[in-house]
Amino acid sequence: MSPFVTITWCRSLVGLGLSLNVQENPTYGSAQGTRNMVDTKPWLFAKKKGSKVLEVARNFSVNVVWDLTNATYTSGPEPNQGFFFALAYDDEIVLLLGDMTEDAYEKAHAKSISSDTVMISRREHIFGQKQYSTKAQFIENGPMHDVLIECNTRGKDPKLCVRVDKHLLLQVKRLAWKFRGNETISVDGYPVQFFWDLHNWLFSPNDGHAVFMFHTNMSTDKSFSSFTSSSPSSEWHCGTRSPLSMKDVDISGFSLLLYAWKNDI
Repeated sequence: MSPFVTITWCRSLVGLGLSLNVQENPTYGSAQGTRNMVDTKPWLFAKKKGSKVLEVARNFSVNVVWDLTNATYTSGPEPNQGFFFALAYDDEIVLLLGDMTEDAYEKAHAKSISSDTVMISRREHIFGQKQYSTKAQFIENGPMHDVLIECNTRGKDPKLCVRVDKHLLLQVKRLAWKFRGNETISVDGYPVQFFWDLHNWLFSPNDGHAVFMFHTNMSTDKSFSSFTSSSPSSEWHCGTRSPLSMKDVDISGFSLLLYAWKNDI
C-alpha cells in the first residue's frame, strides 16, 4: 500500500492545529477515483502532545505521535521548530515533520525512518503589498531557498519579478496582456516551471487573490487549472517510488502552490 498523506496546518476555535488526510493511490484512469481512508478534523489533534492509533484500512493501522508543546511559529499556523509530528507503521516512521527527531523515535517506539516517503506538493497563503516571500526546497534533499515574488499591478507598466536567493530569475512586463502564463526558470541546475494568474489583481482588485505555482518535472499534459484547492497544506506520497500516473498529481516532481493576498494599508 502506497497512500498519499496530506497535512493541513490551520487556525481553529481552539487555537492552532492540524488535520490529517490519507488517501489510497489509484492508478491513472481509475473509475473509482481517490478514496479517503482517513480524514481527521483539526480538533482531533487539539492537545499539544499525544498519540493516536488510526485505522487506515482493514488490518492496516498507523500510529500518530506529536508534540507541539514548545513549538515556535512565525506568521502562519505551521510551526518552524521545537516540535515533531510523525506517522509510524511496523516499527518504522513513514512520515516525520519537525526538528525533534529523537523524541519522535522514542514516542513512536520506532527503529528507523522510511526512505520511500517524498513530498509532492505544498500549498501556502502568503500576504504582502508588493512583495511576497516564502521558503522552498525544489528537489528532494536539495537546499532550502528564499523565494521572493515582486508584483506591482498599479501604474502604467505593471510587472512581475521572481527572485530566488536574491537572484532575479524572471521578469514579466505588460501584465495587462500577460495576466496568466508560464515560463521555465532554472533552480539548482534543474528546470522549474513557474505559473502565474493575476486576473483578480488586475481586473477585480478588491476581490480575490493571485495564484503562483512552481513545479518541477512538469509533464506536457498538465495544466494550471489542475491544482485548484486553496487549503494551506503539504502532501506526501508514502511507499514505493515506482512510476505511477495520476490525473492531477505527478509524484515524480514537486509543486509549490502560493495564494497571494494583498495587505493594502
